Amino acid sequence: MKSLFVHDQHVDLFTKRLGLYIALLCTGVILFGLYLQHGLGLVPCPMCIVQRYLVIATGIFALLVGLSNRPWLMRTGVGLSVLSALTGAGVAARQSWLQWYPPEFQSCGRDLFGMIESFPLQRVLPMLLKGDGDCSSTEGALFGVITIANGSFMVFSFIAVLWIWTLSKPKQL
Repeated sequence: MKSLFVHDQHVDLFTKRLGLYIALLCTGVILFGLYLQHGLGLVPCPMCIVQRYLVIATGIFALLVGLSNRPWLMRTGVGLSVLSALTGAGVAARQSWLQWYPPEFQSCGRDLFGMIESFPLQRVLPMLLKGDGDCSSTEGALFGVITIANGSFMVFSFIAVLWIWTLSKPKQL
């Protein structure tokens, strides 16, 4: 199969538009997260903050796809967007697991910036992903069922599936 982005204006245009739509979706997710934090007073846990950074990364890479005219840059942007979306889905899945099976101790530890200032990065990442206490909170759940982490997992998964579907589409004639 030939490259998806080379010599095919229809697929190229579709992929560029999809990149812009995904970047717009990521912007909406970030704005919604900021509304939850500042409008409703929900305090994000370290895992929520990591997910925010991954939403931003996913959106930036998607925007790169949408604004690029170079096939190699588009392929790189799609690959990095998929990678950050899958990583975000993994973090959200871990947080969902913590919400379904809360740990015994109810402390999420220091905030992200405090940890980065106090510890080397190889110690910060495991502390962030360990998540307990506030990371297991189901505050703000929609209908008492769909938590913010569940919603985040669905958005990340949706983005990854869209990109993978786009890459696997047969070449248009």
